Amino acid sequence: MKSSTISRKEQATILKRLFSYLIPHKKALAIALFILVLSVTGEVLTPYIIKVFIDNHITPRSFETGPIVFLALSFIFIEVLNVVLRYYQHYKFQVIALKVVQQLRIDVFSKIHRLGMRYFDQVPAGAIVSRATNDTEAIKDLFVNVLISVIQAVFLIIGVYIAMFLLNPVLALYILIVLPIIVYIVYLYRKLSAVVYMAMREKLSELNAKLSESLSGMSIVQAFRQEARLNREFDDINEVHYDAMMRNTKLNSILLRPIIDLVFFAAILVLLTYFGVASFETAVEIGVVYAFVTYISRFFEPINQMMEQLAIFQQAIVAAKRVFEILDETDDEPKQLNTAVQITDGCIEFRNVSFSYDGKVDVLKNISFTVRPGETVALVGHTGSGKSSIINLLMRFYEFERGEILIDGISIKDYSQKEIRQKLGLVLQDPFLFYGTVDSNIRLYGHMSDEDVEEAIRFVQADFIRDLPHQSKQRVTERGSTFSSGQRQLIAFARTIATNPKILVLDEATASIDTETEVAIQASLDKMRKGRTTIAIAHRLSTIQDAEQILVLHQGEIVERGNHQQLLAQKGLYHKMYLLQNGIVE
Repeated sequence: MKSSTISRKEQATILKRLFSYLIPHKKALAIALFILVLSVTGEVLTPYIIKVFIDNHITPRSFETGPIVFLALSFIFIEVLNVVLRYYQHYKFQVIALKVVQQLRIDVFSKIHRLGMRYFDQVPAGAIVSRATNDTEAIKDLFVNVLISVIQAVFLIIGVYIAMFLLNPVLALYILIVLPIIVYIVYLYRKLSAVVYMAMREKLSELNAKLSESLSGMSIVQAFRQEARLNREFDDINEVHYDAMMRNTKLNSILLRPIIDLVFFAAILVLLTYFGVASFETAVEIGVVYAFVTYISRFFEPINQMMEQLAIFQQAIVAAKRVFEILDETDDEPKQLNTAVQITDGCIEFRNVSFSYDGKVDVLKNISFTVRPGETVALVGHTGSGKSSIINLLMRFYEFERGEILIDGISIKDYSQKEIRQKLGLVLQDPFLFYGTVDSNIRLYGHMSDEDVEEAIRFVQADFIRDLPHQSKQRVTERGSTFSSGQRQLIAFARTIATNPKILVLDEATASIDTETEVAIQASLDKMRKGRTTIAIAHRLSTIQDAEQILVLHQGEIVERGNHQQLLAQKGLYHKMYLLQNGIVE
């Protein structure tokens, strides 16, 4: 069960980890801090200059030109300089913050690509998107707003208090009485807001997940009239998010500026009381009163700013926790030993392989078979029989612990990931096309000549590409929605052939292709398989009748094996499937 809040120790750990991203920018940070100190010094000096002017130079029938002009020019110079310094200070901190968030997003994006498929089976895509975008944006606000405000506030509070102490040590000590009250308010706000912000971020993630699901399955949503149901579910999540936002608004309305302003008025009351009592005994300098009122105002303003930034701080801490959860995720893709061995022949052997997605129910049970170099082995069986699981293990999408998978007599775990991905060509039932062009989807932005691309197109007989307005430079919209399923599959075939793999893995590659297109590419498939080891999941038995070996799977086990004629002669499960597909009744 997830915790609804973040402990102080955990917050400190998160902050330390976030600040570690500042290390590469320590030089720029040092410059920004120096500029900030100069800016704060200017803010501390200006009230003192006005105090000197009021107490020393406002005299009836007297105008000391030299000192007054000097004070005026000093005041103007400091104020103008402050404007320039604040600009450069803000600019420097902004640049640092943007670079930090940029690196954080790179780290998250890179980590996502190293995660295993098991992680994506459990976590909705929308939740991952929320962490990579919304949460990193919240962290940016921490560095841009909170960091600047806190550092500036600390320096300003110290500088202002030193100035007050130099003017009147006794009164400065009286002002210290309010500090414990402020510390308690900060503590109370952090304690109450942590729970609220955690709920807000979680519900925002759920909103993103629901939106992502609706967008990716819009055709199904409309076809099955699911709009009302999804609207209700979205409204329910949105309502909970709204409630959390309202709790946060109420909390901010009470514990931020209003209550700090109350403490500020209490400090002003202490100040006026002190000078009022002091006036019975001696004359009170107006300039000193002005300076103290101004200093107290400047003492509390950064406190107000810090309190207001606490809201952003809490959001950023919660967001950072969610981001670091991804970065710390241990469910990475299967590890390879990355030895120098290479796949040469393409001989595949499964030895007593058992596998479970959830660690409880085996979807593969003691699977053993051998595919010799250049042979084609077909996997057939009903939905859920384990066909795709065999492909998933061979492609190293999932880790297995029981049994062995060998390629050329060497454990598949000994090969480098690059070697596996380079020598194994995968074609899925529903091919994924990237946003770009037909050309870029075939070459996948690799070092491949135009001639190689054209040869791959010719090889798979994707003649429709030449009929496109821009041929291979034709734009591909998101997921290739402007192409038919058969056309997308042909592009996927061309993509696979262009890499010249040693082993072909076909996951029902012709299932979504019409009969006419199937006939056109079947000859290409035959050419592709020559000299290559092929494992093919087959939905249509007509496409794999020439396979050297057909494995019939049922509930995770191989129940029959042999070639087409042998399996028909057995009168078993394969025979029944064949009769059903051909509409033959015995």
